[in-house]
Amino acid sequence: MRRARTWLPGLLLVAPSILAIGVFVYGMLGWNIRLAMTDKHSEVAEGNFVGLKNFVDIWELERWHLSVRHAIVFTVVFVLGALLLGWLLAFLMERGIRGEGTFRAIYLFPMAISFVATGIVWRWLMNSGTGERAVGLNRLLDVFGLPQWAWFKDPDWGMAAMAIPAIWQMSGYVMALFLAGFRGVPEELREAARVDGCTEWGVYRHIVLPLLRPVTLSALIILGHISLKVFDLIVAVSGKQIVTDVPAVFMWVSVFDAHDPAKGATIATYIVLAVAVFVIPYLIWSVRKDRRA
Repeated sequence: MRRARTWLPGLLLVAPSILAIGVFVYGMLGWNIRLAMTDKHSEVAEGNFVGLKNFVDIWELERWHLSVRHAIVFTVVFVLGALLLGWLLAFLMERGIRGEGTFRAIYLFPMAISFVATGIVWRWLMNSGTGERAVGLNRLLDVFGLPQWAWFKDPDWGMAAMAIPAIWQMSGYVMALFLAGFRGVPEELREAARVDGCTEWGVYRHIVLPLLRPVTLSALIILGHISLKVFDLIVAVSGKQIVTDVPAVFMWVSVFDAHDPAKGATIATYIVLAVAVFVIPYLIWSVRKDRRA
């Protein structure tokens, strides 16, 4: 009876949140997977159960292969770019500079902007116009006599260019994570290494960087799941074009333009599975770490 009095008020307090998550997250997820296993390829179709047929058939579509390749390129460039730039900014901050608070606010400011607003600005900056029609970054390149680029319209490197706005927006957040990690390293460890004859580079290599592994893993998970489900930035910059197609955009086109709910649900399920590949191992690692602690 006493145990019930202990946990029952807490359970009643979180019950509305548990109910909302159960219905609008896991319930909708289950409904989406069920829809993906039907032949409801039009809004008026009955939707008979077909199992995993849609998950297999979608790999026969060239556009699906193209969107997956684009997502991989975008993810690699975005994650590595944001990690490296965020680490570099945090390293410079950690070394001590004047006006650190001002610089920290400037670097974090882009994160306060939505991906839609970021995309609108960068759509102008990455305009593919050349010569007298050049604007944005191409205009700047033209002033310095440098070769101009098609940016996101480039068939080979367009998705790498598309990752630049995302890097600009998220690198400040990664900087904050790494800066907290740098500041969390005890100064006693650094001093002990210096007393033992370790150079400053050796201190970072053998002491600081190994202690930043949890921060790096957290940043990798956060950036990875953002990149795999990116939609608003792509549409704001280039619209629904094949040259910048990713699974999330393909899903939108399938559901709202092609009116194929089953295909859209199949793509959405693949996106969820891709995100789970990043998130679930991290959650398992976090739980095991808490148990060891």
